[in-house]
Amino acid sequence: MAHPSVLKVTDAAVHERPLSMRMPFRFGAATVTKAAQIFLALTVEDANGRTATGYAAELMVPKWFDKNPSLSNADNEEQLRRSVHMAVDLSKKADAATAFAIHAQLEPRQHNCAAAEGLNGLIASFGLALVDRAILDGLCRLHNISVADAILQNLPAIDSSTTPDLDGFDIPAFLSGLRLHDQIHLRHTVGYVDPLTPEDIAGPRKNDGLPECLQEEIDTYGIRYFKLKVSGRPKEDTERLKAIAAVLEQLPEYQVTLDGNEQFENEAVVIDLMERIENEPALQRLRSSLLFVEQPIARAVALSQPVTELAKRVALEIDESDGTPEAFLEAKRQGYLGVSSKSCKGFYRSLLNRARVEKWNAETGRGYFMSAEDLTTQAGIAVQQDLALAALLGLEHIERNGHHYVDGMQGASRVENAVWLEAHRDLYRDSAGRARLKIKDGKLCLASVIGAVGLGVAEEAARATFQTLKQGG
Repeated sequence: MAHPSVLKVTDAAVHERPLSMRMPFRFGAATVTKAAQIFLALTVEDANGRTATGYAAELMVPKWFDKNPSLSNADNEEQLRRSVHMAVDLSKKADAATAFAIHAQLEPRQHNCAAAEGLNGLIASFGLALVDRAILDGLCRLHNISVADAILQNLPAIDSSTTPDLDGFDIPAFLSGLRLHDQIHLRHTVGYVDPLTPEDIAGPRKNDGLPECLQEEIDTYGIRYFKLKVSGRPKEDTERLKAIAAVLEQLPEYQVTLDGNEQFENEAVVIDLMERIENEPALQRLRSSLLFVEQPIARAVALSQPVTELAKRVALEIDESDGTPEAFLEAKRQGYLGVSSKSCKGFYRSLLNRARVEKWNAETGRGYFMSAEDLTTQAGIAVQQDLALAALLGLEHIERNGHHYVDGMQGASRVENAVWLEAHRDLYRDSAGRARLKIKDGKLCLASVIGAVGLGVAEEAARATFQTLKQGG
């Protein structure tokens, strides 16, 4: 059994790769057609002078972290870029410590520095999340073990120093009891403007070999879990849900979640939508298949307004409100039962929130929960690190949409694609030399992700990506 290492961050390199959406992605008040993915390679050194490089990547999605309408997509991207560089600079100045102790040092510093520049908690979390993952990846590579083994042994030395409400809870025992699945159901995102049937497709078809509407997603991949975006306008949302339900009716069974993306003014408007759904005969099956509603109310007020009446009708979770280590605690007090896991918000935050779920359910039996949600994570490092996290959390399904809105490993060289296809052949399929997610019976295979040395990514694959990036690709 490996013992926690004292680490020091000695070097780092940041790269970016632009990409275009194959179709517009509408969520909240935003429609995204292009973005850039940011990549981090970070070198750690242990007390014996051994070094390893860890990797992380994430798409800089505009209009999710900060929805201020006066900011352009480029402004949002620059906020996230600044967060990453801020976290990298702070990590180099951090005292030598265990991986989690470095995180505990950096978290308040990162949030304070971000706040001083007018950047909110989610944006601050973005940069720290990449640094945390790169350090953890490097730690795993130093010990030549997978992230699953590292977490089960608590190699990062995770404790309650950032979550004092977990004082007295046996975190090492909790971590050692985590049970990973080697496959996970994909929960497909249905955006506001996504076509539902071939007849709904506007303009010429892409004809790129990928599904272009909800019906084709179901036919191609065998999906049974769906995340449906709603707009905060109950009457219009009800009609949209009726159209979606008509497509889903063909399935012998399915499960759905609703995502409000902060678009509902208050609890009463969400109750209005729920009443419309419950009173609509065409939505009875969809209602019985509804698992939870995600972040219906704007983060500015969500954690200060009770949702106890709404919570009597449906389970609620926070997503955009989860910008600090304390957010889930505050949400719990207002009546929320759930919190999302996204690797862009923090690997350790997800694990500690999962510990809270375990603790609270043991104490109350109330049904607190976590779900795995997506930030349009891209094929390669980003999607695999997020999948590894979901596997550790023991979740049965995960929202995925990066494979739908972007064609495979866009921007990667032919050599890079080939290395990923070879290293993670259970997760990708070869489409004329491009790596695309391999989805079978609505599921993704995680064997090579959870078995890889490092945080979900084979060393040769990560190196191939950074080799391309260094060459300007």
